[in-house]
Amino acid sequence: MDEHVTWRWLRRPLPLLRRLAVKPAGQLRTAKTWQVTTGSAAVGLAVAAVAVTAAGPWDSSGQRTAERRSAASQEAGGGADHLGFPGSGGPGAAPSAPAVLAGLGAPARAKPGGKALSDVLEPVLKDRALGPERSAVVVDVASGKRLYGERAGDALTPASTTKIATAVAALSAVGPDHRLSTRTVLEPGSREVVLVGGGDPTLTARKDGRYVTGFASLRDLADDTARALKKRGTKGRVTLSYDTSRYAGPAQHPIGPNENITPVSPLMADEGRLDDSTSGPAPRSTDPAADAARKFADLLRERGVDVKGDPGPAEASARAGKLARTSSPALSALVERMLTHSDNDIAEALARETARASGERPSFAGGSKAIRARLKKLDLPLSGAKFADGSGLDRAGRLSGDLLAALLARAADRDHPELRSVVTGLPVAGFTGTLVDRYPKGSPGTGLVRAKTGTLTGVNALAGTVVTADGRLLAFAFMTTGTTDAVGAQAALDAMASATAACGCTP
Repeated sequence: MDEHVTWRWLRRPLPLLRRLAVKPAGQLRTAKTWQVTTGSAAVGLAVAAVAVTAAGPWDSSGQRTAERRSAASQEAGGGADHLGFPGSGGPGAAPSAPAVLAGLGAPARAKPGGKALSDVLEPVLKDRALGPERSAVVVDVASGKRLYGERAGDALTPASTTKIATAVAALSAVGPDHRLSTRTVLEPGSREVVLVGGGDPTLTARKDGRYVTGFASLRDLADDTARALKKRGTKGRVTLSYDTSRYAGPAQHPIGPNENITPVSPLMADEGRLDDSTSGPAPRSTDPAADAARKFADLLRERGVDVKGDPGPAEASARAGKLARTSSPALSALVERMLTHSDNDIAEALARETARASGERPSFAGGSKAIRARLKKLDLPLSGAKFADGSGLDRAGRLSGDLLAALLARAADRDHPELRSVVTGLPVAGFTGTLVDRYPKGSPGTGLVRAKTGTLTGVNALAGTVVTADGRLLAFAFMTTGTTDAVGAQAALDAMASATAACGCTP
């Protein structure tokens, strides 16, 4: 399957960036973080980036195989998801909303000009490494004005930039403070305990490590369930069942069994991973709900509960008595983790939660329908858009650069604080998540570009935000399909983002 391409990441010099880092008028100026004009919004991000550099180490994992398989073995602390790595000594946050959104307060005289952007973007857009279909859009967040557009309305394969749309839809549907709860109940007049899946793919059965502290714990749920059973005076053997009725439709993603995603279930532990990883490709459970239930049964036994046999599927009745529950972090934190690490399991869970909140069937089809409906309510440009899943793994999806840029501009808008985690979760160029190795040291975009990557075989996309040298916050979307040189295509997209960052762009 072509989604299993193994990426060899090369830190080679980029001729494009060398050409861009020149000083003559009408071309780009090198914008190293310590050289950005004092007092501009870009300084805030530069200072944050310097602090990030000093704090290290930094995460280099999180992208599915088609985006960066080698990252799976390089898990470290940090990341833009703000949750850190307990006990690692690493920081818990990358540059976040204050620095990224500071460009909204830029002086009116710093309005960027489209001509300046055209001068720096068009030469890069002609790079032969880009495929025959290419699109580029840049929008000024403060004014909402499109500053540059090349085939802006063409709907192309978005790959993982789809997750931006999923995030906006989910946050608008259920709110940034919503939490997903896994619970246990006791059927009346019986000794049947039911483990009820609540749609939380970040539920963990681990004792320690990354993404344990602050996340819903199967161990804590076992502690509380055992105490509740004792308090009820339930003696003798109990049986354990598990309820996955929260979701509907096929569990297997249309791409088939794949190390980039577990069969979608409202009940799973550690995303159904069969190794110790927390992001990136990994061997996956074929029945994550049953595996989680078996693990829970073992945890109950360790706590003195006599569980009979293996758990089986069942649906909890409305009359079942409450025993215990454990809840995920706020949805905003799940969105950040999803975007930083390009997490497909979280993406598909959020699509189904959007469907449930929208009155649609919580399936692949229902989630796709609900995402579109939510974005339509936000009056976003949906011409040509087709949602095939929540993660972007399905090649049938189509989004335009206009839509991606509009999604980011809306998320960065101070009038929509509920969407802010879409911006704060974006990887930081050269520092976090799926962009940690994408930008060479000294690149004009390092520390200034925040963007979501999108990569499938022959498909490359980059969509995010950047604070320019004039302190203006811009949203951009660069897309290309039909590529044959993946490394070259990514280098060209990164050069375009760096060009936007380095550009003064003032008329």
